[in-house]
Amino acid sequence: MKSRKALALCAVVGVTIAGLALSAPANADPVSNSYVLVGSDTLQDAGNALANGTRVTGTRVRSVATDGSSIGSFDAFGSAAIQAKSTGVYFARPAGSGDGVKALSRSIDGAPFSVAGNTTPAISITGQVDIARSSSGPSAAAIDVNGQLAYVPFGRDALSYAYNGTGLDQLTGAQLKSIYECTLTTVNGVAVTPVLPQSGSGTAKFFLGAIGNPTLGSCVVPNVAENDGTVLNAPGKIVPFSVASWVAQKNGAAQNRTGTGTVLGSAQGATAPFTGSGSSLVPNSAYYSNGTWGRDTYVVVEFARINPVDPKFDAGLHALIDTTNTKSLTNFGASITTSGAVKTKFGFLAPSDPTVLRAKLS
Repeated sequence: MKSRKALALCAVVGVTIAGLALSAPANADPVSNSYVLVGSDTLQDAGNALANGTRVTGTRVRSVATDGSSIGSFDAFGSAAIQAKSTGVYFARPAGSGDGVKALSRSIDGAPFSVAGNTTPAISITGQVDIARSSSGPSAAAIDVNGQLAYVPFGRDALSYAYNGTGLDQLTGAQLKSIYECTLTTVNGVAVTPVLPQSGSGTAKFFLGAIGNPTLGSCVVPNVAENDGTVLNAPGKIVPFSVASWVAQKNGAAQNRTGTGTVLGSAQGATAPFTGSGSSLVPNSAYYSNGTWGRDTYVVVEFARINPVDPKFDAGLHALIDTTNTKSLTNFGASITTSGAVKTKFGFLAPSDPTVLRAKLS
């Protein structure tokens, strides 16, 4: 499924919800006959490739349910509402990691689900979401050894920033913090305009933490689609960007939406985020291993459904997140027939820590 970031989050869709008539759907999302993935844009392209099947490694690789049925991976952007399963309700599209984990949580506890800034009415979505894509782990406050959620490592990513123009190729965390506080407005003679992804973005959250949690100034342009360089439509504009997503787009593994005149800068001085050139980029492990700018990403599921001794155990879901299953979402094998090889083409390295984290519902 191709990304449709150009469509606004407020686009209307075709269904009647709680008595509110909405117009026809603007695009074709999947309707899953088994498991549903939603959430992070950063994991979206690799997740879509595995869900739909891909030959990016030269051989076809596809993650399917144990009964052979396909899984449905929903983009973070597109029409305002989605119908995840054929008998399910329409609900607000989860736009990013935070919304994805919330949707999974509401799918578990049955409380109404809604998304800030999305006019789709809040509605119960019990059983409609099975897996959330998350570009970051749970917060310290959410970690709970008895938590209902399980964060299973997906791959290693890193964060940097993209910019339009010249002269901004190396910026320190301190400089970036000042830029987003609007106290540093010119760098190397270039007037800078900071741009930030939508509030549910795990990339935005991680980036702000990496630069010291600035108090955002009034010059910041908010709520743009993440990992989309086309928002940098003037020299001096700068935005957080996943290195994995940049590599995937430039390599042709994902739709190239890096934009015209955009460059991926380095937040680690002379250490570049990637090596290679053209459509043969390779993640730079030295950049990815940095404790500030590197990050493990996750797929999130209900722990009870992957716990063999729990009455809710779901063997099919367990297989999809079993790292020993060569075509699971979490596998990181080297063979071209494995999901791990696919994720490498999409700019990910193996997770730095294979530990499954338990967390509270969001």
